[in-house]
Amino acid sequence: MKYLFSSISLILFIGLFSVSAQNKTNPNADNSDNTVIAASEEKVADEVKVYYFHATRRCATCEAVEAVSKEAITTYYGDKVSFESINREEKENNQIVEKYKISGTALLVVNGDKVEDLTNEAFLNARTKPAKLKSKLKSTIDSMM
Repeated sequence: MKYLFSSISLILFIGLFSVSAQNKTNPNADNSDNTVIAASEEKVADEVKVYYFHATRRCATCEAVEAVSKEAITTYYGDKVSFESINREEKENNQIVEKYKISGTALLVVNGDKVEDLTNEAFLNARTKPAKLKSKLKSTIDSMM
């Protein structure tokens, strides 16, 4: 019974994030709707930003993704790289949610029009192998600077 529950949990976990990843469209696609983006979202060369999109209700893994990511960015980069946790269900965040075509939980590293999605790595490692997530964040950010 224990193995059945573990197997079902794993299948649901993988399915949830597979659906989330499939529902995202290319954030680099040309959006010709001329949506006004907040000044903080304007393209700035060599300014790497990390966005963690989440829902109002979060599980322990969701909270771990935020905590580990924030800690890694603060430790490795201080104020050179910004980290923003964004509740995708709040109206005030609609513009950035739409800009990156977010439909579920997501961890994105962004520099101008370059976007790297680290959602899968984040959820696989945040609780069990936080050092692996920190390393992945560092290598991704370094490659975008």
